[in-house]
Amino acid sequence: MTPYLFPFVGGMLLGLSAVLLLLLNGRIAGISGILGRLLGGHSMAPNAAFIAGLLAGPFLYAAAFGQMPAMTVSASWLIVLLAGLLVGIGTRLGSGCTSGHGILGLARFSKRSFAAMAVFLATGIVTATAMGILK
Repeated sequence: MTPYLFPFVGGMLLGLSAVLLLLLNGRIAGISGILGRLLGGHSMAPNAAFIAGLLAGPFLYAAAFGQMPAMTVSASWLIVLLAGLLVGIGTRLGSGCTSGHGILGLARFSKRSFAAMAVFLATGIVTATAMGILK
């Protein structure tokens, strides 16, 4: 099995789920928006089902392949929590996250999504470069 097969299949499933959510519910598959609506008490059943499906992914993988997916986190819990907080702040400032802007926003030729993705990518490049320099 090539190392590209799982990411390819995962990307296809993500794209399929985003398209189905848009076609069947008229909603953009932006994870931050779905989680925000769930926590705000809006459209509880569909939002909870979507989040439950995301959380079930590793367990479905384990059921299919007999082990949990390999994952290594080399940062401390403090760094992971700080990164999560910054991502949350960024999704609020950017009116969405990479899933909403990158998957469906770009497909709909949204100018706001093109701008958001340019900022996401530039920030990622700067961060990766800074982390490489700091090591």
